[in-house]
Amino acid sequence: MRYNFKQIEQKWQKEWDEKKIFQAQDFSDKPKFYGLVEFPYPSGAGMHVGHIKAYSSIEVVARKRRMQGYNVLFPIGFDAFGLPTENYAVKTNTHPRIITDTNIEKFSNQLRKVGFSFDWSRVVDTTDEKYYKWTQWIFLKMFEKGLVFRDNALVNYCPHCKVVLSNEDSQGGKCDICHSDVIQKPKTVWYLKITEYADKLLQGLSDVDYPDNVKQQQENWIGKSTGAFVDFSLDGIDEKLQIYTTRPDTLFGVTFMVIAPEHPLIDKYADRIGNMDAIENYRNECAKKTEFERTQLVKDKTGVKIEGIEAINPLNGKKIPVFIADYVMMGYGTGAIMAVPAHDQRDYDFAKAFGVDIIEVIKGGDITKEAYTGDGEMVNSDFLNGFTNKKDSIAKVIEELTKRGIGTAGVQFKMKDWAFNRQRYWGEPIPLIHCPSCGVVPVPYEELPLILPNVEQFEPGEDGQSPLAKIESYVNCKCPKCGADAKRETDTMPQWAGSSWYFLRYIDPNNDNALADMEKLKYWMPVDWYNGGMEHVTRHMIYSRFWHHFLYDQGIVNTKEPYAKRTIQGLILGPDGDKMSKSKGNVVDPLDIVEELGADTLRVYVLFMGDYGAATPWNDSSVRGCKRFLERVASLEEIVTEEKGETKELTVALHKAIKKVSSDIEETKFNTAIATLMSLINTITKVGKLTGEELEIFIKLLAPFAPHLAEEIWHNRGHEDFIALAQWPAYDESKTVEDNIEVGVQVNGKLKNTVSIPFNGEKDEVLSIAKSDEKVAAALAGKNLVKEIYVPNKIINFVVK
Repeated sequence: MRYNFKQIEQKWQKEWDEKKIFQAQDFSDKPKFYGLVEFPYPSGAGMHVGHIKAYSSIEVVARKRRMQGYNVLFPIGFDAFGLPTENYAVKTNTHPRIITDTNIEKFSNQLRKVGFSFDWSRVVDTTDEKYYKWTQWIFLKMFEKGLVFRDNALVNYCPHCKVVLSNEDSQGGKCDICHSDVIQKPKTVWYLKITEYADKLLQGLSDVDYPDNVKQQQENWIGKSTGAFVDFSLDGIDEKLQIYTTRPDTLFGVTFMVIAPEHPLIDKYADRIGNMDAIENYRNECAKKTEFERTQLVKDKTGVKIEGIEAINPLNGKKIPVFIADYVMMGYGTGAIMAVPAHDQRDYDFAKAFGVDIIEVIKGGDITKEAYTGDGEMVNSDFLNGFTNKKDSIAKVIEELTKRGIGTAGVQFKMKDWAFNRQRYWGEPIPLIHCPSCGVVPVPYEELPLILPNVEQFEPGEDGQSPLAKIESYVNCKCPKCGADAKRETDTMPQWAGSSWYFLRYIDPNNDNALADMEKLKYWMPVDWYNGGMEHVTRHMIYSRFWHHFLYDQGIVNTKEPYAKRTIQGLILGPDGDKMSKSKGNVVDPLDIVEELGADTLRVYVLFMGDYGAATPWNDSSVRGCKRFLERVASLEEIVTEEKGETKELTVALHKAIKKVSSDIEETKFNTAIATLMSLINTITKVGKLTGEELEIFIKLLAPFAPHLAEEIWHNRGHEDFIALAQWPAYDESKTVEDNIEVGVQVNGKLKNTVSIPFNGEKDEVLSIAKSDEKVAAALAGKNLVKEIYVPNKIINFVVK
């Protein structure tokens, strides 16, 4: 068969679409499989090869599951709110709605051209008011349960995007969207209390099948620590500074304290402080730094000693100085820390810079040179002296703190509550109303969705307010509680909101009465297999797990965890081995490959190019090698014989291939599955023939990877159904074993030759074959045979003198 990929691919994409063979059936008697990929952000640039790789794993698994008789839900949608679209809209003076609709259409056409077997009847778009009605509904449920609160805080602010960013969206002191430097700015922020679910998020990791590195990243992000809260009195002031420490056993070594420059204690007791000018100057300098800059470990130690305020070590009663320093943040812990310079390097460097005492309380190092951070015997620590076990020391000191009423055991989390508002237009309106009498009041559920107004001016305000704040007809409203004049909240939700529950909406995308019908949720949930990028295993996955846990607690969903299994794809690098970027000119457009070499070639190559979880550079010659492989497959029809059943010379190779490809797909070893099919075609070519049944087994194994070609050959064989729904082949274990195998023959442990022996042959027969080999016989000639060793099917060794 001539391999006319353009004709074949268009033909079968049209057939699949018209016959709707990939539509999932609710409540089918078949076993269910719910495969999920991270829905794309529909940018103007369209798809890149990373999208193809990301979606190809579940695509292959979903196609295999259908052939195994499963009812498969493999949906797609678009995560379309957010800053990139709005920034582009401002730049081009085009409404974000128009840009979004255009981009979604472009993305959809591109995905169809690659032949992905998505259920296109369940597409969701987070910017559709029928969708975000339920995003707002979930938000209001959280508000009802006290998980939404407002607070004044120093926030990460991007001056370019004019928007507040969460820590997650401003890592490294850079805006995630435009990569500009982020600054600190005081602002009123809406938060979601994700920390309330920190323990549940950690515990849930024991119930899911995630790679170890994914679990570890989530554990580190949540950052649970156990320790103690300790109260430090202030000398001459009826006030306490509470700190949290994971090492209360080192309290006798505390020689100073550090509080955040923004700590309210400073303003409260400004009249006692003798150096307020220096304090204010330092505060002003800190305000210019990002949180990232302030908390870097490797930087010059700066700070100011507060003159007029001293703390008292609660265990030994000694007075200790109190400093302000930029590395202490009000948003972390209590905004105050105790410093143990003998056993913490940052404290040590600070103490050396400011001439503060350094007291050893753990033996083992030389504190004249550096801090000792290891374990050892407790010294200079009163009732702890002589303790050598850290766990026992901590338990003892917590017992003493509790007894004296100056401290208690405690738990802290590194993860902070989720900053949930943005001062931008293109996002879900926050359904809250500010009433002078009633305070913050939720929009009534029956008034949802609170629709984003269609405006012409959507540029962000210079005053840090959302563009919605300028629309009087939107802002001014009546309080749903008392009927008085009130004002709407004008901030919008972050892009992460819509992606925190989209997998639920796929199950029931057109339901106007619930986010999804409970019976449908019970049928489809949890997601059986979720694939995505490593960059989303903390933010998106933790956020969506948080929302799901909350919905489970409210009885709205039927499973604690949303995703039973998670896998990760590696990056596709440019041909030069660097990350693809337009500026480097190393970007590969997947649609160029589809046009020149075909969608099946692209599909096969992105999974054949290397380990699925590893970063791998693009290689044009290997792409063409995959095209040649498919051309060889297309030509197999020419050597099909009229014989029935199996070709003796192909039996073992075929059954081995069925076994290998089947297991490799489940283990995401797609490259070795494809390599197995390439090896099999070499064997077929060597034999020079195959039966029709054998050809059909081969193309069934190929179908998840190259479905268009497989369908064409299947059709040419006279089948009127689709190979996409044909039965996945089964192997016979007894036929995966060769009749004869090659084993090495050694003399005194040195390899002399390899010989062909019967698999599981009798020892005498095997040894006879080995001795008759010319090279082995020469090595044995004239020698005294002391011992004959045969490890069945592995090695033969003759010991001679």
